[in-house]
Amino acid sequence: MSKLSGKFSEVLKHEGVVSLMSWGVEPHLVNTWNSFLVVTDDERILIPAYGFRKTQKNVDVNNKVKIALGSKDVLGYKDYPGTGFIIEGSARYIESGEEYDMMKSKFSFLTRVLEITVDSAKQML
Repeated sequence: MSKLSGKFSEVLKHEGVVSLMSWGVEPHLVNTWNSFLVVTDDERILIPAYGFRKTQKNVDVNNKVKIALGSKDVLGYKDYPGTGFIIEGSARYIESGEEYDMMKSKFSFLTRVLEITVDSAKQML
């Protein structure tokens, strides 16, 4: 069963801030952009990482993460002007291989790829 809805895919087509929360060594919040997220056929989320060093230290201790993202340009429940999602999942870093190469071709600045395996995705608005 699909965890990421069509509404989630629609949100990714509009620019917005993505906030990623990790905790392990210490709680840490980092941001990226909707347009930087790539969803694989098996619904993993790939994020180009240049910084994200504190996030990586946390993931090395505790790989659980939460992501919040949205867009005011996508109608939510009851035609609310905007919608967003909270994603929970597990993370790991990819430093080589086919997916790394594909992401590097799209985002030349990356040094690693943050891969999120989605456990749950909840539409908030």
